[in-house]
Amino acid sequence: MHRAVAATGRHLRGSIDVGGVERTYDLYVPSRLPSRRVALVVALHGGLGSGAQFEAQSGFDGLAQANGFIVAYPNGTPQRPGSELRVWNAGGCCGIADASHENIDDVGFITTLIAHLRSRYRIDARRVFLTGHSNGALMAFAVACRSSGVVAAIAVQSGALMEPACHPRLAVSVLEIHGTADQNLPINGGKGAKGLSATVFPPPLDALRTFAAADACTARSTRNDPLNRAVSIEAWSRCRGGAVVEWARVAGANHAWMGHRASRWTELRIGPPYMGFDSSLAAWSFLAAHPRPRPGAMLAGP
Repeated sequence: MHRAVAATGRHLRGSIDVGGVERTYDLYVPSRLPSRRVALVVALHGGLGSGAQFEAQSGFDGLAQANGFIVAYPNGTPQRPGSELRVWNAGGCCGIADASHENIDDVGFITTLIAHLRSRYRIDARRVFLTGHSNGALMAFAVACRSSGVVAAIAVQSGALMEPACHPRLAVSVLEIHGTADQNLPINGGKGAKGLSATVFPPPLDALRTFAAADACTARSTRNDPLNRAVSIEAWSRCRGGAVVEWARVAGANHAWMGHRASRWTELRIGPPYMGFDSSLAAWSFLAAHPRPRPGAMLAGP
């Protein structure tokens, strides 16, 4: 596992047709890829963000360059026609967004994009992953619920599960990172004091419990990160399909994507990010460790 390096690869833009609607995405392909099939990370921007914004802020390109994976940054639906501020229809969120009111099939968009990229690049089907922030984290949970056969693991920050029913067919590994001082999507759920919509969010812990139950996990533990006293981790293990479910709580962190500076406008609205934890590095480290097992592989049982 390598930390980020300079992103010297190709920055591409593309579009695909999804149900008669043109959907767009940005893509980073490292300058050198391994000869074997590679991982794909689909990185989902937060509400009022965009693929280009999340690409510039998160540092995933540098991680992709260092570790030999491809990363895609899809664009949500414009908040209003012509706007660069985009949102995801993640089920019940967010009231300010047109996407929630027009039945836009964003799960269909993400799964179609994954199939599109797999047809053009040597992508390992066992290592297709999602990451995302805020509204993008909600979107990642929705895809994991409804299209578990496509995604092996997700690693998100500041998310919650908005799906009314979540019954993944295959086990999905999950990491959710959450700041205890998040005032947009509070760590205990509810309406955030700095939230941009009237959404009342369920507790993020509910999402972890839902996936732990769906994955039939039989062991549960808590620990502190030995390298960072601000981080405590609750984990569910011994799950079907070799999956793992983890909840990382970061004391004092707010809603901003941790470890990476954002635009002045974003930092004025949310506050400066907590810099003592790198959500991008943590997400990739988790995803890389949790591919879907090969058929017939020996797995930990109950």
